[in-house]
Amino acid sequence: MSTIALSGSDSIIINNRIFADLADGNVAELTFPNDIATVKTGKDGNSIYGLNETGKQSELKLRLIRGSSDDKFLNGLLANQQLNFAGTTLMVGQFIKKIGDGVGNIKSDTYIMSGGVFTKQVEAKSNVEGESEQSVSIYTMKFSNSPRVIT
Repeated sequence: MSTIALSGSDSIIINNRIFADLADGNVAELTFPNDIATVKTGKDGNSIYGLNETGKQSELKLRLIRGSSDDKFLNGLLANQQLNFAGTTLMVGQFIKKIGDGVGNIKSDTYIMSGGVFTKQVEAKSNVEGESEQSVSIYTMKFSNSPRVIT
């Protein structure tokens, strides 16, 4: 028997706010840029293994409609971070993927994000040929920990 995964109706939540003003394409990408372990092999095949705690860090790229209420919300958090970095309240959030099995059952594939800060400014462009990308704000954040839970 084959296994089915129907994806849709994902949710992005940051600081208890459910984001709805998402743009086009990949509206959210959660990546893990660092390895969780290292392996080094030496003489006679002897191997050394090391836990890499930075492997817990995740990066979230979020594409929002420029000027929307969600854009204004994140822009306010970014402004507060830049105004007083030492006094910044770290962000928390969830990236929830809903996965259906084709017979009506749904599981939540959830990343529980904590310790978040903005790592890049929101860039801008102006395009006279009507490119839609000029109406998108892209936020880049890093979280210190983002374990995955499937329920």
